[in-house]
Amino acid sequence: MLLIRTSLAVACLMAGAAFAQTASVKVEGAWARATVQGQKGTGAFMKLTAPEGARLVGASSPAAGVTEVHEMKMEGDVMKMRAVPALDLPAGKTVELKPGGYHVMLLDLKAPLAKGTSVPVTLVFQDAKGAESRLNVSLPVATTPPGGATAGSMMDGHKH
Repeated sequence: MLLIRTSLAVACLMAGAAFAQTASVKVEGAWARATVQGQKGTGAFMKLTAPEGARLVGASSPAAGVTEVHEMKMEGDVMKMRAVPALDLPAGKTVELKPGGYHVMLLDLKAPLAKGTSVPVTLVFQDAKGAESRLNVSLPVATTPPGGATAGSMMDGHKH
């Protein structure tokens, strides 16, 4: 009986530690762009703040076959988008994932994302010691960012 109690106590402590790690990254203004029938990809955007510093090293969603952290940037006169292995979140600084910049890309969508619904996404972070933590978020699906601001002309033609 003592072994069961000890095991349960250790499991609770480990779960609490994992939650504390996850809770240390603050997510604000999160949303995913709505799609139309036949569209296979879209972007998810948010502001991330890690008080002690971290890295966004991955993401997943049951709504997508593939979920990646992407970067968009101008190379000469051409806008290029590519997956990145990680995105640094400097201690105490807010990093914005936005249209035309860094974002989470949801690819091979299993169904269209309709405006007014939400999509579950799990963000994977790594701290300075290499320990991974996960944060489950439910992103509202919209055609524009929260607050009604325009999403920016860089992404308008790309529809994600």
